[in-house]
Amino acid sequence: MNFLLTASGLRNETLREALRDMLGKPFGSANVVFVPTASVADPGDHGWVVADMNRLHGLGWREFDILELNGLPQQLVLDRLLHADVVYVEGGNHYHLARSITGNGLAEGFLEALRSRVYVGVSAGSMIFSRNLTGHSADVIGDAKDLDVLGATSVDPPFGLFDWYVKPHLYSPDFPERDDAWADRITARADFPIYFIDDESAVRVRDGEADVVSEGRWRFHP
Repeated sequence: MNFLLTASGLRNETLREALRDMLGKPFGSANVVFVPTASVADPGDHGWVVADMNRLHGLGWREFDILELNGLPQQLVLDRLLHADVVYVEGGNHYHLARSITGNGLAEGFLEALRSRVYVGVSAGSMIFSRNLTGHSADVIGDAKDLDVLGATSVDPPFGLFDWYVKPHLYSPDFPERDDAWADRITARADFPIYFIDDESAVRVRDGEADVVSEGRWRFHP
């Protein structure tokens, strides 16, 4: 399995080149499916989704599909994932994304599709593979409000592939509170490994081995 778990998408050439390398062919010879599901649970202006979609579309894919995980027949969703070479899952509310996967019975088929595809996550889309995606981690990291808006107090991790957790937007101007002191407070409470990545970085996973590709800054706390 190949994963490129970003904070804010393919914002720089280092991240785009990492994707090209994992894909093994030009973007113009590949199909991508864009999954906006996590974003619809976030209130307010969604210009950031449009901007990221336009940036992705501008890479010149052979086919650019958009797929919502809710409201469609299960097999139709899985067939659309299988038709893609790259599955690109947008940010927003990671708990809504996780619940959409488990609630629609997509976890097994989704994971099977990823065995021969490249997955690119953006923020929430990068957070759903940790086995520590739980109500406990929501309390530790300070994300409980994102569960509250869903009327939930707990969440089941849909995949549970990694023991480490990705927390995005370190040093981001859009999240000015996410500085070193913020990360230090979280790691003082955390009982699981965490990658903190800025908007120019990604955790890359190839054949189960994780590293970081970046034109920015990041921290790892084992």
